[in-house]
Order: sequence, then structure tokens, then C-alpha cells
Amino acid sequence: MASEQPDKRKRKNLPLDTFGDFQYRQALAEEMLALIGRLYRENVHLMLYGKLLVNLSVSEIMQAHRFVRETENNELSEFETYQVITALNSQELGPAEVDIGIIAAAYLFDSKKLSIEEFVLDSVKDLVGKKGSVLDKPQDVVLYGFGRIGRLLTRLLIEDSGGGDNLRLRAVVVRKSGNDDLIKRANLLRTDSVHGPFKGTVRVSEKEEQLIINGSEVKIIYSNEPDSVDYNQLGIKKALLIDNTGVWRDKEGLIRHLKCKGIEKVLLTAPAKGKIKNIVHGINNHVINSNDKILGAASCTTNAIAPVLKVMNDEYQIISGHIETVHSYTNDQNLLDNFHKKSRRGKSAALNLVITETGAGEAVGQVLPELKGKITANAIRVPTPNVSLAIMKLHLRKKSDSFELNNFLRQIAFHSSYKDQIDFTNSSEVVSSDFVGNRYAGIIDSAATICHGNNSILYVWYDNEFGYTVQLLGLAKEMVGLTYKRYPEYQ
Repeated sequence: MASEQPDKRKRKNLPLDTFGDFQYRQALAEEMLALIGRLYRENVHLMLYGKLLVNLSVSEIMQAHRFVRETENNELSEFETYQVITALNSQELGPAEVDIGIIAAAYLFDSKKLSIEEFVLDSVKDLVGKKGSVLDKPQDVVLYGFGRIGRLLTRLLIEDSGGGDNLRLRAVVVRKSGNDDLIKRANLLRTDSVHGPFKGTVRVSEKEEQLIINGSEVKIIYSNEPDSVDYNQLGIKKALLIDNTGVWRDKEGLIRHLKCKGIEKVLLTAPAKGKIKNIVHGINNHVINSNDKILGAASCTTNAIAPVLKVMNDEYQIISGHIETVHSYTNDQNLLDNFHKKSRRGKSAALNLVITETGAGEAVGQVLPELKGKITANAIRVPTPNVSLAIMKLHLRKKSDSFELNNFLRQIAFHSSYKDQIDFTNSSEVVSSDFVGNRYAGIIDSAATICHGNNSILYVWYDNEFGYTVQLLGLAKEMVGLTYKRYPEYQ
């Protein structure tokens, strides 16, 4: 971006009245909320350097700006982004994801002698006057299972409902566990010991056997077998079914869903077996074709490491590597010592470090064929309920040092097509609980990076529940053709 204008993103002087400055920025953030919501209902999703601004509080919006300033060394503030939002709000725009942070920073770098309003409209000129939806009609979604991932998917699907013409959660299929089944499942959705309360309303209609979540009627269907439900009888047609039980993982088992009237496609929230394609959203989406009726979403660990391995291999060429995953315990482990079909997992998850196998190394070779046979992996289950850490020891063809490598990864996290998958932190004080609820597949802990010549060690945090679920939602949208163009175009 050549310009005679100095880069005004690099301001150094603090305001004289810091409290007054904060209050003013807070007021701007308050006004942003209504504008962000209005645009969202019109299928315009506002982002700040890849972070979705929908359903955030005033404080969270301000924190997002602060994160950019600290991590990107970019003095972007609410003063700049507010002007971008108001300019966007003055137009009838087509469906898209618009990064207001990138637009605002670009204007500060080089305004092209345009007013801010003119600059913003030039950045989204292809959207102006094209109000509408991506899909012709809402896409029905069915969740098969309502465990950890199923309930987080419910939260995200409801949050992402927009104007009601996108993905629409119609039903959840479970096995009935008693007369108070609906009440218990509603309570599990309302509050979560790890992820906190659901930001919305949940009502129970026992007569209709449904949950009403933020006004959306979600039928609870009781069934013990995947091929025993006639969804058409409930008005559900051509639905995407997301199986989050993990019980059926091969084609023979999952195809049973397609035998049901009303189901058109199936997404498995686990590594699929056999010839079913495993997709890491944002990495190997290109292998999906219109004939694919069943897809697997790989594992949370594969989703966390594949994006980082992809960009590292593209830039530095990985000769070999080993991934050690420090993984929070999962539902399949025992809280107290008891029999378990797998080695070591029978011992108490809450009291032990447990070495166990992971298929992530082999799975990487499926998602990134160029790395097949180059990556090994193992896992240690630890006594924490959520957030895991992948320690990546890589032998590279191209030499580097920690400063250069971290700068490269920071640029990837903020300014590349992988910024939806890769997050970045330069804090030396972060611990696992700091990443609960993080929406990225993996977060680079730059303060822990070790690099010496051709060898590097990267530490990649990931919320193995929430971050993975966001990846699932992205893949679900891809399967039904719900993809948004991203603006500005020069990203």
C-alpha cells in the first residue's frame, strides 16, 4: 500500500484524560450494538480482524479492540470502527462478512483522499443495493445427540440464526431417560459448568415435547435407532443431520440416517472411518463435492493442528514432526478407577495424567496429503475439564528464529485466509482457562515459541469443545451452500 500519507495506525501518545476517553469509547460501543444487530438481521456479519462482533456485550466489543491494539501493534479504536459501521448501516447491503477492522486500518494507512463514508462504500461497492439471503429458504438442521458438542452446537445455531433465513435448528434426537427428560435437557442447555450460562431464553413445552430457544421451536424426538424416524411428519425436509453421538462412525452406520424421510446430508462430529472424507474447515474444503452425502469433521486436535501445520509447511517446508497433545479429560474416561476397554483410561481422570493414543498424526496426512507419513502424535490426558495444548516439534527445511517465526504467524492470524482458524497471543501470562470459549481452531502462544535453526517448537492452545464446535458449524454451512463473501476484497 504505497502512500504519501503517514501510517496513522501507529499512534504513541495516550489521551490526556484517559477516563474520559474510555467513557467516550464506551458510549460508541453502546451505539454499535444496535447497528451490529440490525445489520446481522439483514445477513451482514460484522467482524474485527476475523472476530465476529455479533452478540457481544459492550465490554467484549471494547476488549476486541484492545486485543487488536496489543497484538497487532495497531492503534485501532472504537473512534475509527464506529465510523465504518455507521457508513455501512446507511446502505442496503447484500449478505456478506465485512471486516470493519481491516477497512478502518486501511483508511488510516491510505485514505485515497476519500472521506471515510466514500472509502467504506468503495470497499463494499459490490454489496450495495443487493439486500437478500444466501439461501432461497431456511435450511433445516437436525441434531442427533445432545451431549457436550450437541448443546454447544445448539447455542451456536441459535446465535447464528440471523434473520431466520439461514440454518434453522428444527429437532434434536435423543434416547429418553425418564419422565423429567425435557426439564433436565433444558437445564443442561441453560447452564454449563465450563462455558457458563446460555445467553438467551429456554422454555419447555412438555405437551409439544419441544424446547423454545430464543423463540425457535426445537422438537425433541425420542428414538433408539438412527433409521427409525420419519422427519417429514414433523415438517422437516431436506435436512442436514449432525450426528454428535460418536456411536456410528463408518458409512454402514451413518447411511442409516439417510434412510429416514427428510434427511438429505449427514455430518459426523468425530473422525469418520473408512472412505468417508474427513474435512477440517478452512483447510481441505476443496475436496468436498456435490455428491458427498456424508462427511466427517475429524477430531478437535486435528482441527487445531492442521491449519498451523499447513501454513508452516507452505512457508518453511516440514521435513518431519511430532505432536504431543496435552488434552483435557473427556466423557469416555472414568472419574474413579474402573474397567475401561482402552489402556490406562480406566484410572481416575480427575487424579491422573494419562498417556493415551491419538489418531491426529495419521489424520493430518488425510487432510494434508503433502504431510502424510511426516507427522507422529501422542496424547496425555490431564485433570482439567476443557482447553488443550498441542506441542508441535517440527524439523524444517528453511531456517528461522523465534522473532521471524512469530511475526510470520502473527501475520497469518490477522491478514490471511486462515485467520478464521488461527488465533495469536503475545502474552506471557496466559494459561488454559484463558481460552475457554475461544472460537478459533488453534491459538499460537508466541511467548512460548522456541526456534533454533531448522528446528522449532510451537505451542498451540485450543478449546477442544467450543473451538471445535465453531469449526463444525463452518463445515455445516459449507455442506448446504451457506457461504458468505468476505469484504474488503483485498483481504
